[in-house]
Amino acid sequence: MAEMSGGPAHTSAPQILRTSPATPPQFPARFPRAPDDVREAHAMGTDKGTDRGTGRAPDTGRRAAAEGRVDWRRSAAVALPALVAVGALAVVTAQGALAASFAVSGTAFQVSSSKLTSKGLASYVQTDRSADGKGHPVALLGIGQATLSDICQAAEVDTPVGKLVFKLTAGGPAGEVTASNLVIDGEDLSGDATFGTAQIGRDASTLDEVDGVKGAPGAFGLQAGNIEVAGVRSHAWSATGGNFRLKGMRLHVGLDGEKCF
Repeated sequence: MAEMSGGPAHTSAPQILRTSPATPPQFPARFPRAPDDVREAHAMGTDKGTDRGTGRAPDTGRRAAAEGRVDWRRSAAVALPALVAVGALAVVTAQGALAASFAVSGTAFQVSSSKLTSKGLASYVQTDRSADGKGHPVALLGIGQATLSDICQAAEVDTPVGKLVFKLTAGGPAGEVTASNLVIDGEDLSGDATFGTAQIGRDASTLDEVDGVKGAPGAFGLQAGNIEVAGVRSHAWSATGGNFRLKGMRLHVGLDGEKCF
């Protein structure tokens, strides 16, 4: 035990620990640019889980609904031109205006009928083209509502086994053949014809006797009202029509077969 004395007690002065000041952190002069998606999220107030406008947590239900919503006005603006184009294509197809829109086979065929009657005829000159690019000048004949006593179509085709005749017939004893907006691209046409009111030399772009049958401005054209042609014979490159009704139709393919005429 330490001795006690009457003098004042002496205690050691507390030692103070001194530390050197911390080196301040060094920051770059300019922070790097945040990625686009981070900046977009910050602008929308979603980077901290709050709504930038209200300071509240975002309504995830509303956001999900917005993401799944269809903008019908924008969709309609995109779809409308396509629908109009499809509708226009359907109309002109039904009217026979696309008769020469396909490449012809390169083989002309025969068309014949004992009698053809029609409510309206329109015709102008144009050029059909086969798949090889070769042009075939034709007279496009647009026939409104056609009624034929009978019809025969025949084409002669070269094959490795010889010449084949592809022949289609209809009408006659089975009944009349009918077609709406019949269009024939023919090299020639012969028969005994009777026309109603005829307009020969009319600008092909102004023809209006048969729906959808119009030519280029300045092209030679003709049209007539009711027509009747007996003993029809034609060499054609194509024939199209809407609502063909072929009663008693027969199709035959044979070597060196008999043609229409």
